[in-house]
Amino acid sequence: MALGTQRFLPVRVGRNTLANRLVMSPMTRSRAGLDGTPGDLAAEYYAQRASVGLIVTEGTQPSDDGQGYLATPGIYTAAHIAGWKKVTTAVHGKGGHIFIQLMHAGRMSHPDNTPHHRQGVAPSAIAPGAPMFTATGMKDIPVPRALSIEEIRQTVADFRHAARAAIEAGADGVEIHGANGYLVQQFLAPSANTRTDQYGGSIENRARFAIEVANAIVAEIGADRTAIRLSPGTTLGGIDEGADGPALYHYLVAELDKLGLAYLHILHNGDDRLVADLRALWKRPLILNRPGHSAEQIGADLASGLADLEAYGRLVLANPDFVARLKTGAPMNDADHTTFFGGTARGYTDYPVLEAAAAL
Repeated sequence: MALGTQRFLPVRVGRNTLANRLVMSPMTRSRAGLDGTPGDLAAEYYAQRASVGLIVTEGTQPSDDGQGYLATPGIYTAAHIAGWKKVTTAVHGKGGHIFIQLMHAGRMSHPDNTPHHRQGVAPSAIAPGAPMFTATGMKDIPVPRALSIEEIRQTVADFRHAARAAIEAGADGVEIHGANGYLVQQFLAPSANTRTDQYGGSIENRARFAIEVANAIVAEIGADRTAIRLSPGTTLGGIDEGADGPALYHYLVAELDKLGLAYLHILHNGDDRLVADLRALWKRPLILNRPGHSAEQIGADLASGLADLEAYGRLVLANPDFVARLKTGAPMNDADHTTFFGGTARGYTDYPVLEAAAAL
């Protein structure tokens, strides 16, 4: 089958049949209210991009402790639910599907950015060695506080509550953010997790938190509305998964596969063999996000059988009519890096679509 044709075929993911195999990657945009409520611009932004098969939203914190960056959205209060309801209604009105990504930043946080202004929490009291943008400029991230066993249980409960809130807000499902150096991956990595209890040490123990979060959400909203994103081998936020990193992911993916989740979303960090191994272990749809793919390469991982869907970030950010441009071979808009985080409609909802571009 021609590469260009396959990417536009429908595909069943969980309880939804998606119109095509193109996915909008989760991307932090830092435009929520200071209480974490997404505004009307967010509804317009996501609805503009509803022609992709699936939208995965920006990382959305499940609790006050879960916030890392300024002006990121939450999904754990009535106001958050009402705000996200506007987003999901707008996306569904355009025929799209949307999963809210649940992201607990863990140690990748700064007290200046959170509602309660407390230090971040993590598996162990180890700073990531990275700076963080705050309202008063860049600051070093302080040493986090190590979670107690009871606090770990509460954090799992926070994820479960947030998943229920997402469904109440009209989302088609949730994606657990287990990637990019945030809390779930901090438990996986020896560089961030030096615990000596049941959550540290062995591969099985370090994977325990991720599996418990997935189990809790499945119990709350169903496996067919639960998904997870992983980034094997990433070094973001001081993460080092060590020599047994591949073995850890073999174990983790095999255990998660038993739960019957809607999909697995992998951020490809260059280890082709590991991604192929995980593909073989996973029995349901796999989304692959390969940073740096050009428009000409879109569909290559579908054609090779490595993925069932492909996720794209900046290309979708800059091209609300991404699918139409692919179908017609039209040139793509370039993304404006200066408007990625924070701000107004500029660089958010004002990228031109084909009709508007033709009129210029």
